Amino acid sequence: MQSFEQEVNDLDLGAGASGALTNQASVPPGEFQRVAVEDKRVINGQTDVNQLVPFKYKWAWEKYLAACANHWMPQEIPMSRDIALWKDARGLSEDERRVVKRNLGFFVTADSLAANNIVLGTYRHITAPECRQYLLRQAFEEAIHTHAYQYIVESLGLDEGEVFNAYREIPSIRAKDEFLIPFIETLTDPSFCTGTPASDQKLLRSLIVFACLMEGLFFYVGFTQILALGRQNKMTGAAEQYQYILRDESMHCNFGIDLINQIKLENPHLWTPEFREEVQELVRTAVNLEYRYAEDTMPRGVLGLNAPMFKEYLRYIANRRCQQIGIEPLFPGSSNPFPWMSEMIDLKKEKNFFETRVTEYQTGGALSWD
Repeated sequence: MQSFEQEVNDLDLGAGASGALTNQASVPPGEFQRVAVEDKRVINGQTDVNQLVPFKYKWAWEKYLAACANHWMPQEIPMSRDIALWKDARGLSEDERRVVKRNLGFFVTADSLAANNIVLGTYRHITAPECRQYLLRQAFEEAIHTHAYQYIVESLGLDEGEVFNAYREIPSIRAKDEFLIPFIETLTDPSFCTGTPASDQKLLRSLIVFACLMEGLFFYVGFTQILALGRQNKMTGAAEQYQYILRDESMHCNFGIDLINQIKLENPHLWTPEFREEVQELVRTAVNLEYRYAEDTMPRGVLGLNAPMFKEYLRYIANRRCQQIGIEPLFPGSSNPFPWMSEMIDLKKEKNFFETRVTEYQTGGALSWD
């Protein structure tokens, strides 16, 4: 029978995380060392990843608590008005229906890709338990988002085969996913481990792609389109869910950026001029891919929006992401054509912005059992 130490050693957790688990497990009894804050590292750490405290990365713990306070579930949001509007032949234009179906075609699998990247890749290479705690919450939220898109698809009676295979069959969606998948495969490869400058840069590159480009850029055309429908009192149930998802994804993006910057701080040798140039090229590619998706989803103007407006918006967002991780903006002078989107990100969940319902949210500790 295997000992506990042997079983732990057999786990494929990546070099840093595995070392953190086994280092103290192999120390003779009586010689264990308690975790010291100054020894903790986001990657390649050698402290015990099972010990959440003492805190070093309090910002990660606070983001975890904030995410828990924002908990919501899709079925809490009524879809009756959306269903009636969708079934009414005159309820939505063909262009508006195309926007909805293209949106769902991308998002129904996008959050699954994000969850797989966290659970099968990123998590095992992060050696700070505070950051791992948030990643677990983030993975759960990705599942909630996939649930939400399925809830919308089912409520509207859409062809599930068509929607769920859009990431294979719709070129503009497939192109975005094909851009992302190599970065997932890098981290989920069982033979990949951190600990060298080259492998650490691979991890950092993948974190940038997912935080800044997938969650921080690829989602924003779709969010804007569906929330624009909600602002016109159309598809209000779907729009409310997208509003909550936008809030969650904004937190995911911000956490990822903080994680990236912490890794840079602890490993400044990774942030070379060549690496920064490579990141800039990835940003340019992502902007072009998302703009192609905008053109595909709305070949004509609809909802007071058009594809050229999104070119400016995507450049504005790309500049912001570059600044957040310490890279020079790529598109000087770009501005935000949708200032109302910034307001959406900051909305509190208790308010009913599309006049569909009023809901009181309480965490478990705040519930009254009287």
